[in-house]
Amino acid sequence: MNVEIEAVRDFLAEVEPFSRADADTLSALARAVTVTYHPRGEVLLEQGQPGETLFIIRSGAVDVLDPEGVLLDRREAGRTVGYSSLFGDPEFRYRALTVEDSLLMALPGRLVLEVASELPAVERFFSSQTRRIAAEAEQLRRGPAEEFLHTPVRSLIQGPALSCAEATPIREAARLMTDHDVSSLLILGEGNRLCGILTDRDLRGRVLARGMSPERPVRNIMTADLHSISPETPAFEAMLLMAERHIHHLPVLDGDATLGLISSADVMRLLHQDPIYLTADLSQRSLEDLRGAYHDASRLALSFIERGSTPADVAQILTTVAGAIARRLLTLAEERLGPPPVPYAFIAVGSQGRSEMGLASDQDNALILDDAYRPEEHGPYFEALAEIVCRGLDDAGQVTCPGDMMASNPRWRMTLREWTRTFHTWMTAPTPDALLSTQVFFDLRFLGGSAHLAEELRADTAAHAQVSSRLHAHLAALAARREPPLGFFRGFVLDRSGEYAHTLDVKKGGLAAIVQLARLYALSSGVLAVDTRTRLAESASRGALSGDGARHLTDAFDVLGSLSLRHQAEQMRAGTRPDYHIDPAHLSAMDREHLRDAFHVIKKIQASLATAYPIRTI
Repeated sequence: MNVEIEAVRDFLAEVEPFSRADADTLSALARAVTVTYHPRGEVLLEQGQPGETLFIIRSGAVDVLDPEGVLLDRREAGRTVGYSSLFGDPEFRYRALTVEDSLLMALPGRLVLEVASELPAVERFFSSQTRRIAAEAEQLRRGPAEEFLHTPVRSLIQGPALSCAEATPIREAARLMTDHDVSSLLILGEGNRLCGILTDRDLRGRVLARGMSPERPVRNIMTADLHSISPETPAFEAMLLMAERHIHHLPVLDGDATLGLISSADVMRLLHQDPIYLTADLSQRSLEDLRGAYHDASRLALSFIERGSTPADVAQILTTVAGAIARRLLTLAEERLGPPPVPYAFIAVGSQGRSEMGLASDQDNALILDDAYRPEEHGPYFEALAEIVCRGLDDAGQVTCPGDMMASNPRWRMTLREWTRTFHTWMTAPTPDALLSTQVFFDLRFLGGSAHLAEELRADTAAHAQVSSRLHAHLAALAARREPPLGFFRGFVLDRSGEYAHTLDVKKGGLAAIVQLARLYALSSGVLAVDTRTRLAESASRGALSGDGARHLTDAFDVLGSLSLRHQAEQMRAGTRPDYHIDPAHLSAMDREHLRDAFHVIKKIQASLATAYPIRTI
């Protein structure tokens, strides 16, 4: 055996499932291997392509995507690609794409199947992998909400249910329920088989209300016509059954064995992990009950991050919940203070305005007041309303803005006429402070009150911004100044000292730079959208930047967003406050390359600004 084949055999011996093969089989496989080079971006296997080869990644990485382009798996050195077409599927269902320059070892499918027929462990390994990737694709298609509703009730059981014999006196059963602080008790008959259930409602309606002796056996008052479910019943079906039968408890049976008991409260706790149910619940909470609500949303977002949700999905959860909290606080404020003396609009700006909130986002909001507003007469009302809302948001976990850009600051409470005049001043004679306010307030989203005030301000400012070449030049200068922390030779430029030594800020020269660029292109081309992804796409469609430029910036935005969220999730799990300062040494080699690529895209677009705009020195 020559040295090259021996090296291949040794590599295969460390690759699952071939590590289970004997020396002769490994040698036969090694002799059949063909090593090929594939540059980054090459389609290795296309959907519907018949499977004839199993690829083993020697170096590099390959992405597996479903027909809609959803990433199902990223495979690196030592993993295999193409087994779905050999084991279980007549055709390859997915697309395989190299995402790094890769060396691949190709094995003939016929030989792999022969080995699998002699080694059942090999067949089982690849078949289980095929099922796993199919399940992953189905889970991604179903989405998080459906995932919650399809959770089997087995996972809701919190322990063995409390029970007693059917001959137990009612008094003793009630004492048992009180001692264990439960609202229901399973009743067991002959052979410890479940024969009924006793609830607080039974005790009230069938004992106290009728004057029944508490010494009678519980069989006399229990509910015997029981509805039960199997442990694999989806939570959604259990919820429907309880609603249809007007019951609040369901025993979970595996054959004749009683595994436990679930209640409507158990299902609701599960559903409250879904953003839709969470925001619906917020609309009913009191001021006190809203405390920590945004922290709850952050923990929910954390679970979505851990399941691989996109930055856009996570940002939408946080933004939706923050908006629901603000609207509830406005309702509570009006209940306490009375109807507003003049119409108003409560607006969010900045990341919340763009629906791009992260785990480290704070408050940025303002009030637009009707022009009938009179400070002496109406000022105390709106001062109190803003204080209730901004303090309530802080108590909920959406911390106050360090720059005090909030409705509780009188500077950010103005009439529509005053806001319009202020915006015109900002646009025609922009100072550094004015530019900061201008760019943030162009990301405006209505949250509560009278929507027409927000829409009038948005329409007026957008129309003036489109034709203000001076504003464009200043915004271009701001965008160009947000330089990514990338050196001449693509090395990272890290903070040298202080609290964030040896880290780089992926927001300042990364995410914020892309937001600035998208805002500039949108305003100059008359795009009214406020979220970054839509701004880039629509600006490209109007010729403000190239289609490739928009796509590359969007990809960079998603890469930086994903890295930021994963970093912040780790900080939350460690009990520290989330930020955007990442140590590249803690990233994988692939993530570091993605980070470099994202920064390089930004630098390239920034370099082109000088040719499109007369960039001014600020």
